[in-house]
Amino acid sequence: MDRERQQVGIQLPEGSWSDWDVITWNAGQFRLAAGHDLTYHHGLELVFGDPAFVSCPATFHDPVFRMPTNEELMRIARQLGEQPPVLVAFEADAGGRDPVSCLIAAERFEVVHETVLRYWRDDAAPGQRFASWVRPPM
Repeated sequence: MDRERQQVGIQLPEGSWSDWDVITWNAGQFRLAAGHDLTYHHGLELVFGDPAFVSCPATFHDPVFRMPTNEELMRIARQLGEQPPVLVAFEADAGGRDPVSCLIAAERFEVVHETVLRYWRDDAAPGQRFASWVRPPM
């Protein structure tokens, strides 16, 4: 049976998404966060459910999302035994001389656009949430 596939050409919402980092990576989820300065908050998350393959640095800048090449599609299908439902490809600045090619295969994909605070604030506004690692002071 041929599963429905998304070779995702990412369409990001309006905003400044220059800085990126990995905030969750486990068997059930791979989550990237983006913003213009990740010190205090981020405003965008790309959430990959049940990731099967991830080739991506922990932090990077200015990704350029693109459709996966036929070679990438074939390589992932060989490694996984089938084509994944979601395959995302991009080039990014990881601090080296040349951009890094990145590839993520997963069962599901979602874009979350909301403010996520990376530190505790008693006066957090409605619609803001805290990153999973943020805890109130004791």
